[in-house]
Amino acid sequence: MKRSALRPIALAGGEKHGYEIAKQVAEDSQGRVRMGTGTLYGSIKRMLADALIEEAEQRPAPDLDDERRRYYRLTEPGRQALRAELARYARVVAVARDRDLLASA
Repeated sequence: MKRSALRPIALAGGEKHGYEIAKQVAEDSQGRVRMGTGTLYGSIKRMLADALIEEAEQRPAPDLDDERRRYYRLTEPGRQALRAELARYARVVAVARDRDLLASA
């Protein structure tokens, strides 16, 4: 799975701040993808510019939160783009299965 797909998937479960997104990407990739802050916030900036994500309006209780954190969530176009990307991956996996390419994986 492409690294770029892991970021929207990380937000599919709900709102997260940057560090939570990075942790979710690492978990989802079984540790194969680790995002530095430059990569993470560059990706967030691009997804914001492309309207795939937006900054969340609600925040956790102040005693449970750091006011410097920004929380993000998928927009409807972001969910549509994620579904399209996942459908593309499903087609690739189907072709690989049809050609018996996954047996050795």
